[in-house]
Amino acid sequence: MSNRVIKRPPSAGDVQQFRVKIGQSLATGEIVRAAETALAALERGIEEPLILNLAAWRREEDGDFGAAHDLLQRALVLSPGDVMILGSIGAVLRKQGFYEAAIEILDKVVATEPRHSAAWLERGYVLDALRRESDAADSYRQALTIDPRLAPALGKLADAAARRGEGEGARDLADRALAIDPQEPAATCALAILANEAKDGATAEALLRPLLAGSVAPEDRTRALTLLGDALDRQDRTTEAFATWRDAQRSFRDAYRARLEPGPDRPAHRAFIDRIREQVEETGPVTALPAAAPVDGQAAIHVFLLGYPRSGTTLIENVLASAPDVVALEERDTLIDTDRALLGNDGTMADLDALSPGKLERLRSAYWARVADLGGPVAGKTLVDMNPFNGVKLPILARIFPQARFVIMRRDPRDVVLSCFRINFTPGSAAWAFSDLEEAALHYDALKRLIDRCMEMLPVAFHEVRYDRLVTEFEPTVRALADFIGLEWTDDFARFDRTAKNRGVRTASETQVRKGLYNGGGQWRRYADELAPVLPILAPWIDRFGAD
Repeated sequence: MSNRVIKRPPSAGDVQQFRVKIGQSLATGEIVRAAETALAALERGIEEPLILNLAAWRREEDGDFGAAHDLLQRALVLSPGDVMILGSIGAVLRKQGFYEAAIEILDKVVATEPRHSAAWLERGYVLDALRRESDAADSYRQALTIDPRLAPALGKLADAAARRGEGEGARDLADRALAIDPQEPAATCALAILANEAKDGATAEALLRPLLAGSVAPEDRTRALTLLGDALDRQDRTTEAFATWRDAQRSFRDAYRARLEPGPDRPAHRAFIDRIREQVEETGPVTALPAAAPVDGQAAIHVFLLGYPRSGTTLIENVLASAPDVVALEERDTLIDTDRALLGNDGTMADLDALSPGKLERLRSAYWARVADLGGPVAGKTLVDMNPFNGVKLPILARIFPQARFVIMRRDPRDVVLSCFRINFTPGSAAWAFSDLEEAALHYDALKRLIDRCMEMLPVAFHEVRYDRLVTEFEPTVRALADFIGLEWTDDFARFDRTAKNRGVRTASETQVRKGLYNGGGQWRRYADELAPVLPILAPWIDRFGAD
């Protein structure tokens, strides 16, 4: 005789009982209880759109975004076109890092149901992740026209205003958000940013401690811990500050482990860089490159500005953007088409020397079309395409754009690695590397070795800019750079802080560049003990680029 238990199919009474329990929980705002009831209903074999949506929310809160997405897709089959379900799918896609797919769905949701405030809010989150800050702000404001008490939208607007240095506006928005929700994380962080910028670390700490004592989403906890580290740094409590930044990076890893942790199917970013360097070395010196046929819409002068995050690329970009007829693109993804065509997930490149003239021309055309979409027409102008990590793609860029000029920022590696470790970066494989001090140092070493090999072996125009000389000998350093690029000197170069305020800055250097010229070097000295374990890794670069 079998002992197998046969589940009884749910009766109409069972279904109704679950519906009532869920409805009662939702009516009293007990979404956690409603979600747990939904999971129990699924166990009994009851599948309805609301039940699946609530169960997906529970899985999403647990960080199991794949399971949440599957449940939402099942709900959508039962209720095609349901804007609530589609909005939830957009949120899950964002949390998985699929920003383009998320914005495509959310655009459809708000077009179908313009009064869906939660979808406008989620759309703002995605646009922020895509670094489309102006569009994100518009989306948050649209959400607030529908629901003026939507504290997260107010908080996000306050946060953006604080990062732009708009103190009065940021405080007003933050106060409005906190009047609705005293624990609103973005609003709290906005006020902490303003306090830290005013060198009032004690006030920033007092704002952040209660937030961190409560229940905070992982990404908000990471941000708050980072700012708390900054607040402790402002108070010269360096040991506590470094420990807090380390806690922030642990929080980052906990939040994004499933999406970013290297494994058999996901190479570490350092391994990706090393694979490209190996291929450069295997190919050996390149004596000549095929000329680039001109394509429609290309700039008269083409500059790639690269180096390493926190090395001064944003500063130099804004200096150059201050000159007439210079279009600067700050860390925009101009090379999507090239990456898809020539670069594997593990860093394996196509046979670059075998690329046909036709393919090279198609890739150039795709690049300039994307540049026009992101920055407007550049024909007859100078384009500065700034991305610190474009150094990874130097072998490819040299083949496609042999006439481009390559500007490489150099800075004391101790300051660079410390700064990368203490900053919130957009989640990605490089940000994962920065979340561990030793891995950050090894990553720095890997990219610098690749850039050096490319400078030795590729016949393209390179120019190095030292951060320490830029901030101490500004005019001669910028004159030499302008001569290399082919720009005439203008006194506007020195007004880069005004340029930064007018055009906005989308990198982690936003607050520093707005301050004007100041020497931010030597910060590492206050953290010499904490950096000591990685100094042997950085030693060759300290000898070359270290500022005494």
